[in-house]
Amino acid sequence: MSGGVDSAVAAARAHEAGHDVTGVHLALSRNPASYRSGARGCCTIEDSNDARRAADVIGIPFYVWDLSERFHADVVEDFVEEYAAGRTPNPCLRCNEKVKFAAVLDRALALGFDAVATGHYAQVLDGAQGPELHRSVDEGKDQSYVLGVLDARQVSHAVLPLGASRKSDVRLEAQERGLAVADKPDSHDICFISDGDTGGWLAERLAERELAHAGAIVDESGERLGEHEGSYRFTVGQRRGLRIGTPAPDGRPRYVLDIEPVSGTVTVGPRASLEVTSLSAGRPVWCGPAPAGSSLEGPGVAVQLRAHGAAHPASVTWSEDALAVALHEPAEGVAAGQAVVVYDGTRVVGSATITGTAR
Repeated sequence: MSGGVDSAVAAARAHEAGHDVTGVHLALSRNPASYRSGARGCCTIEDSNDARRAADVIGIPFYVWDLSERFHADVVEDFVEEYAAGRTPNPCLRCNEKVKFAAVLDRALALGFDAVATGHYAQVLDGAQGPELHRSVDEGKDQSYVLGVLDARQVSHAVLPLGASRKSDVRLEAQERGLAVADKPDSHDICFISDGDTGGWLAERLAERELAHAGAIVDESGERLGEHEGSYRFTVGQRRGLRIGTPAPDGRPRYVLDIEPVSGTVTVGPRASLEVTSLSAGRPVWCGPAPAGSSLEGPGVAVQLRAHGAAHPASVTWSEDALAVALHEPAEGVAAGQAVVVYDGTRVVGSATITGTAR
C-alpha cells in the first residue's frame, strides 16, 4: 500500500473478495527527509500515514517493511550508474523487478502468503499455458509496460484488482468506501529525487565518484557547437536545455541524438535523425512460458518503448540472451537503457533492455 488511491482500493477489493489481506507499506528511503515531500502517493512519511489510515478503514492488519537498503542498491545506485554510462533508465521498472515483485514477493511467500496484490492498472488472466499479463481495460492508465519486467513465476503470484476498471471509477469507489485518499494526486516524479531536479541530483552523486565532467556538444559532422556540464543531463530525443548559441542551418530545433559518456560528447541534429527502424536489446524476460520458436510477428505484435508511449507494430526475433526488433514504422527518441516491452494483442509477451538502435 503506497499511500495512494489505487493501492487502497486494490486492498479493499481483495479483502471484500474474501482473501486474507495484510497491508504492507514499503519504507524505501534510508533518510526519509531526503526523498520527495508532500502527499504524492509513493515514498514519503505522509504516504505511510495515508496507507495506515486506509488499512484501518478497510479493517486489515498493516505493517511497514524496511527495504531501504535493497531499494538503494538495486534502484537508486542502478539509476546513477546507468546515467553515468550514457543510458536512460526507468527506476519504476527496476523497482517492480527488484523490490516489489522480488524482495517483497519472496518475503511474502516465506511468510505463508500466496500472492502480492498491487494497484497497478494491468490484468493477470488465465491462459492456455498458465497466467498471462495483459493490458488494462483503461488504456489511458495502462501500466502493463512497467510490469513487463516480471517473469512467469512473478506473474503467477501477482493479483491486480484494478485491471478491469477505469481510474475515474476507482476514485469514485474510494469516496464511497470512505477512503481519505480518494482525491489524492497521482505520483509522477522520481520518488527519490525530492525537488524534481534530476540533473542537479545526479551532479552531486557523480561528482562524488569523479564521473561528472564537462564535454562538447557537436553536430552530426563533428563540428563543435558548444559545451555542457555533464552528459548525464541529457537523454536521446531531448530538445530543451541544449543552450547552443549557433542556430541550425534550417533554423529548426536540434535534438539530442547520441551520448558518449567516456568523452562526454553529446551529438545533436535534426528531428529526422531521431528516427530508428530497428533496435537491439539484452536480458530478455518472458512474462509467461517462453514463446515457441525464435520469432514473433503478425497483425497484433507490437512493442512499447516508454511507460506512456504508443504501441509500435513490429517483428521480433530473439536468442537466449538477446532480442532484435524491426519496427514497421520509424520511432523517435529511443535511448539505450530503456525497456522494450513486447505485446501480442493485449498480452505482454516479455521485455528486454535496449542496447542499441539503427535507422
